[in-house]
Amino acid sequence: MAKAKTNFIIKQAAVAGSIDLYIYDDVEGDSMSWMTGEIIESETSANYIKTQLEAAKNVTQINIYVNSYGGEVKEGLGIYNLLKRHTAQKTVYIDGFACSVASVIAMVGDKVVMGTNTLMMIHHASMGCYGNAEELRKAANDVEVIDSASCSSYLQKAGDKLTTETLTTLLDGQTWLSAEQCLQYGLCDEITGKEDTTITVAKQRFKTAMKFEIEQHEPALKVPEELIAQKTNFEKLMMAFKNKNSEVK
Repeated sequence: MAKAKTNFIIKQAAVAGSIDLYIYDDVEGDSMSWMTGEIIESETSANYIKTQLEAAKNVTQINIYVNSYGGEVKEGLGIYNLLKRHTAQKTVYIDGFACSVASVIAMVGDKVVMGTNTLMMIHHASMGCYGNAEELRKAANDVEVIDSASCSSYLQKAGDKLTTETLTTLLDGQTWLSAEQCLQYGLCDEITGKEDTTITVAKQRFKTAMKFEIEQHEPALKVPEELIAQKTNFEKLMMAFKNKNSEVK
C-alpha cells in the first residue's frame, strides 16, 4: 500500500495523557493510484483517525489544529463523530482557514480558539450529479438531507447565539467569517492575541484612583501670591523707562 504525503499528522504530545491532531490539508478518504492501481492511504480519513485514537491510550486531552479548505462531507462527519464520542476534553485551534467540512470538524471542540487573523467559511453541502429528471430531483433531495445533518453541528456548538434563520442566511451566502464574527455567533470561544478590554479598563481605573490619592496627600504646587504679584526684571525696566519718559516734557 502506497503512502501519501502526510496531510493529517497525529502525534503523541509531550504531556502525558494528551495528543495533538493537525488538519492541515484537504479532508479525504483513501484513493487509488491510476498508474499502479495501489491504494493510497489518506491521513485525513475517518478510518485513519479511528486507528490513531484507538492507539492513544488513557487520553484525557485532544488538541486539534485546523488549517484546511475542507473536503469530503462523508469523511468530515465521520471524524466529527469519532471525536465527539471520545471522552477526552477537546480543544480546537484554528491556525488559518477552517472552511467547509473542516469548519464542521472544528465544532467538535469543547473550546474553539481562533487567532485574530484567522477565518472560517461555511456553506451548504454540494454535490455533482448526472441523470434524468427524477434522478436529479432525488439528488437535490439527498443533498438537502446531507446538508441538514452537516449544519446541525454549527447550531449545537453555538447554542442560543445563533438561530436557524441566521445560519441559513450565512450558508446561502457561502459566508467567510472573521474571528470576531465567529465569537459573536458562538462558533468559537476565544480569540488569541486580542487585547483584553477588561484588563485595560481595570488598569485605567487603577491609574485614576492612584492619581486621586496622590493629589489628596500631595496637593498640586501653587505659586505664592506674593510671587505672582512680583514683577520680572524686564517689567521693572519697562516701568522705569515709561516713568522716565513721562517726566520729559
